[in-house]
Amino acid sequence: MYKNVSNQCTIGLILLFSSYFTANAQVNSENSPIAYANVGVKSDHPPSNLTNTTKPVEADTSWKPIRRVWGLAFGDFYFLQHADAAGRGGETNYSGVPANRNAYQFRRIYLGYDYDINKKFTAEILLASEPSGNTAPSGTTSISNSDNLADNKMAFYIKNFDLRWKGVWNGTDFVIGEMLTPAFPMLTEKIWGYRSIERTISDFHRTNAYDVGASLQGAFDPTTKNFGYNVMIGNNSTATLSSAANANTGFYKAFYGDVYAKFMGQRLIFDLYADYITTNPTIPATATTPVIGQQEHNMIKGFAAWTTPKITFGLEAYTQHVKNGVTATQAGIKTAENAQVFAISIYSHGAIYKDKLGFFARYDSYNPDDDFNAANVYTPNTNLTAYNPYTKEHFATAGLDFTPAKNIHFMPNLWFIDYKDERAPGTTGYVPENHILVYRLTFFFQFGR
Repeated sequence: MYKNVSNQCTIGLILLFSSYFTANAQVNSENSPIAYANVGVKSDHPPSNLTNTTKPVEADTSWKPIRRVWGLAFGDFYFLQHADAAGRGGETNYSGVPANRNAYQFRRIYLGYDYDINKKFTAEILLASEPSGNTAPSGTTSISNSDNLADNKMAFYIKNFDLRWKGVWNGTDFVIGEMLTPAFPMLTEKIWGYRSIERTISDFHRTNAYDVGASLQGAFDPTTKNFGYNVMIGNNSTATLSSAANANTGFYKAFYGDVYAKFMGQRLIFDLYADYITTNPTIPATATTPVIGQQEHNMIKGFAAWTTPKITFGLEAYTQHVKNGVTATQAGIKTAENAQVFAISIYSHGAIYKDKLGFFARYDSYNPDDDFNAANVYTPNTNLTAYNPYTKEHFATAGLDFTPAKNIHFMPNLWFIDYKDERAPGTTGYVPENHILVYRLTFFFQFGR
């Protein structure tokens, strides 16, 4: 009995001492160099102070980057029933096209790619082909352009290539590169909604749709975006690569500005746009021409629209001051003068049968010079494309819009423009009133957006 009790006491003392030394060994091992090497090794013991207890960072799934290829195209089967014998209206698709011509034609093909670099930076590229019915092979006529190659094949050119820095401050993005200008593409063209039928009135008369430069695009109320602005400084070169010595691209800049306001659930929209572009320095007098002062032009354009899914009404008007835009000759005396352009466009479009059948109609009036004097002979000085100080224009279009599926449209329509010479009949150079009338079946489709 005593022996058993003695053995039990001995065993108890051994267990007591072994637990003491084991505990000290564990404490010492955690503070030893070996412990650092073994941090993270699976153990039943509570983790030491050196064990990493930080939770792994969860991936942000709220932002999904855009990596998108997209495109659109539109064109027509057209029949040109009546042509203007004088071939006026170089800015139109049908100037110089003979009467009774009929053809299938693309008028625009876009291929774009949008790429989100990260949350703050986005890049876009847009390739465009925009052939005209009157465009000959590249380099063979004055109306050749980059959309036609020397063998008369369609070609792409770079229309947009820009980098957007989103949120440089709350509600405002900074954009640099070749981009859309504030003139009409980002608001008024979208509300008109039928670029596939015809350009807006300022675009029709060659206001810059895109340019190389830098811009700030933002909203005064970033949450609702009912009030916003867009300002830009550009080269006034669009996509051309003019000589560095060219005054239009090498020494002057184009300034663009736009503000908009939307009311009544964004159904009532107002927009005010202005630009200022210097184009040429003072041209000294010669034996046959007077001094032509520095040339510039600036536009002020107003827009108002009521737009709903059922019906839209729009009104767009602008005045454009063209400084030293013409040289007037009277009684043999030549004088450089300003020109004052005025243009107005009214339109409506809406639904006849929801998502399947709609209508559109539009009328434009264009006066190249409100200060025109029939007693003068005018010579244009400005480099505004196709500017003619003599010719007033009245444009109209109307048609139906059949939509068999989303983003696919077939639109039978008529396209009409009337030209009226402001000079008195019998005056040298006078051209009688005439018009162009085209019947078209226009098609439009887009994908990827």
